[in-house]
Amino acid sequence: MKQQYKEYLNLNKNILLGFSASLVISAIASQLLSTQQNYVNATLTLVVDYIVYFTTFGTLFYFDNRKKYLLDSGTVRRQALKRDLVKIISSLGIGEVVYTISRWSLQYYLLGDSHPAYASSLISQSISTCIYMATVNLSARIMRLYRDGT
Repeated sequence: MKQQYKEYLNLNKNILLGFSASLVISAIASQLLSTQQNYVNATLTLVVDYIVYFTTFGTLFYFDNRKKYLLDSGTVRRQALKRDLVKIISSLGIGEVVYTISRWSLQYYLLGDSHPAYASSLISQSISTCIYMATVNLSARIMRLYRDGT
């Protein structure tokens, strides 16, 4: 398998593991906040979602890529690191905007439609994650985040 495809698979694995962790914690948080107004519940659940997701994703991404930018001498290839960080942040950033809008809107709608808080969180996050994954992978592909030889 080509190295670039392994990189994409690794990125997607980290994203999905991050979302899996935040899915569970967000549903619990949403249920605990079920007595709050719908907009408060949706907003605070989204904050919890982001904290858990970025902590998990960031940790996994760091451990998978910590040796990628080191030279044999132990110094960091700063140009390559900087270039890839800009691309990954751009790809994730575009996806995060789409994710935030869809996640909050869907959860707010489902809470208003008398769905249980935990179910609203699970459904909205599941749908938004699919949209996010498509957006991030398309963005990473367009920006050529993982090219042959990098």
